Amino acid sequence: MRRALVLKLGSFSAVLVLLLGIPCFSQMSSPQTSKGGGGDAAAAQPAGAPAASLPNAPAVQNNSTGEGKQSKRILGVIPNYRAVSADAQLPPLSVKGKFVLATQDSFDYSSLLVAGVMAGMGQARNAYPEFHQGGAGFGRYYWHSFADQAVGNYFTEFIVPAATHEDPRYYTRFHGGFFPRTGYAISRLFITRTDSGGETFNFAEIVGNGAGAGISDLYYPQRERTWTKTGQKWGDQIALDGLFNVLKEFWPDIRHDVLRQK
Repeated sequence: MRRALVLKLGSFSAVLVLLLGIPCFSQMSSPQTSKGGGGDAAAAQPAGAPAASLPNAPAVQNNSTGEGKQSKRILGVIPNYRAVSADAQLPPLSVKGKFVLATQDSFDYSSLLVAGVMAGMGQARNAYPEFHQGGAGFGRYYWHSFADQAVGNYFTEFIVPAATHEDPRYYTRFHGGFFPRTGYAISRLFITRTDSGGETFNFAEIVGNGAGAGISDLYYPQRERTWTKTGQKWGDQIALDGLFNVLKEFWPDIRHDVLRQK
């Protein structure tokens, strides 16, 4: 168990270094336009509402240059449907919209590829000896990995947000320095927007991932159904979501300053 935990922590650390290094390089290598603070507050305003209706909300800025603009995919592969461009004004996400969002993230072609990669890694480590090896064993690893993703997505993006009236989207801050933006991205694990545009504790992230980890006990081998194992899966998923939040926050910089995309 210690060896598996070390491997997971090592993987998270490697990804974190990569994610933090790229935007830092982009900020040093390219001239930046002046960015004022507090861009997050205006992102979720309903269309037509004045910017001053939210506390400390700045004037809506023109992103015609591509700065602060999110794309539907990161690097053309990773789904980025939840990310909202900086200073964008959007209406509340309906219950149907939350369901569609969870479905997009769960059944996107890249999700099928990610499940395959996770299955291959798990089989290579013989993470669950009960699954065995060979093609049949890979199939078992695969559907477990895919189920983990789908269950987590539906709980964090649809079921819990619909019940608590939370907005599961990630609102890009974009304004400010590297460390404030990184702190903001990580803080979104615990703070999120409400459907009315306010802020609240992120029940969707914390409770949703906890529920997903608990439900996974129903289809994993008996020895995996312990409080410790379930807690590890819960913590792993929250940590992974934090890494992706950082990637989403700096993806507009990478697109604009490194890849020169508009």
